[in-house]
Amino acid sequence: MKLKDTVLTSFLFFLVLSSWYVLRAVRNEMAVENYSQDFLLVLLAVTAITMLVINPIYAWIASRSNLKKIIIYCYSFLILNLFAFLSYSKSLSENNITEAIWLGRIFYVWCNIYSFFVVSIFWVLVINIFRDTKSRKLYGFIMAGGSLGAIFGSEISVRLSESFTNSGLEFFVLSASILLFCAMVIAIYIANSNKTSNLSEKVGGKWSDAINNIINTKEIRTIASYSWLFTLLMTIQWISAIPIIESYSDLSPQRIELFARIEQLVSPLTLLTQLFLTYIVIAAFGIKLILIVYGILFVIVFLLYGLVPSVGVVVFAQALLRVFEYGFNKPSREIIYSELGKKDRYKSSVFIDTFVTRFGDLTGSLLMAIGKLSSIALSVMPLLAIPLAALLSITGLKISKNSSNKVKGP
Repeated sequence: MKLKDTVLTSFLFFLVLSSWYVLRAVRNEMAVENYSQDFLLVLLAVTAITMLVINPIYAWIASRSNLKKIIIYCYSFLILNLFAFLSYSKSLSENNITEAIWLGRIFYVWCNIYSFFVVSIFWVLVINIFRDTKSRKLYGFIMAGGSLGAIFGSEISVRLSESFTNSGLEFFVLSASILLFCAMVIAIYIANSNKTSNLSEKVGGKWSDAINNIINTKEIRTIASYSWLFTLLMTIQWISAIPIIESYSDLSPQRIELFARIEQLVSPLTLLTQLFLTYIVIAAFGIKLILIVYGILFVIVFLLYGLVPSVGVVVFAQALLRVFEYGFNKPSREIIYSELGKKDRYKSSVFIDTFVTRFGDLTGSLLMAIGKLSSIALSVMPLLAIPLAALLSITGLKISKNSSNKVKGP
């Protein structure tokens, strides 16, 4: 793999994550606002249902397209969506409080869709270009570009946080759309510069391939189960953190700034991990240990939330889980994806990273809602989720066994 392709792909991830992290703090603020209104569960349910509807449409388009067209169609659609939000938000008057609230809710749902699709399409490109053993060694370097993008996007978000009160989404959306357009241009260039039959040919198959393979193929089903479990656990962790963050400040700009500051802490740590540790750890210890350890980290975090809940614990939990996710766990999963068949690389990987993970969010929210209705203290719920963390480790072991004959290292 050429050095130019690797650097460009890392820069592409920089742009992709920059565009998302400009919006992420606003999305998190919408979650806090709607949690206090007991509406967050409804929004997560709508998100999961929307993902279920969108995925067959994406699979239908992918079946009839090559990589370049998939990139153009998906990123152009997301950019048009951003401009639609920009146009509608500018049309609202200060007296349209109800419409502004619903715009925020719709934006929250859309952000959850955006965050997973924009990244999933990027990884479709990566796992179809960087497939051999030598190329997979570069995943850490490529992801490092994304971490720099997260830092850059978070910094933009911090600087725009004061504008949220008067201008709402306007500057956030405009910044994200410009960054994503630049990402699309770079992605098209990378796809054009790799003129192989694998990339230029249509993916083929049917719109239902991803769903059928998850049901009928044990390997895909186990990967899907793992993704469902870790997002379920991450959601329980996040909802447990919301009341702590609410108690930190009643003001939206201050909470948005806190979210962005957390990103600025997590992203450099992730960057250093990706640059210096990702390949070494995966090569030395293998995918098996990484997939198993994730569940153990959730146990540690849940014990802290249950026993000593505080803003400091929230920051620590975010740093620990997300550095491990993006430094080790995500690269390991992408290595497994890169060994799948062509249709699964284009369809099943996207379905898992979009609908299955959003369904994990919904399941985690439902469990927290059941706990609330049962009058179980919010600080107790993380402790009750510890067996699920153990199940995550067991599922990780099953994945590594299924992949042991295929994946020897990055």
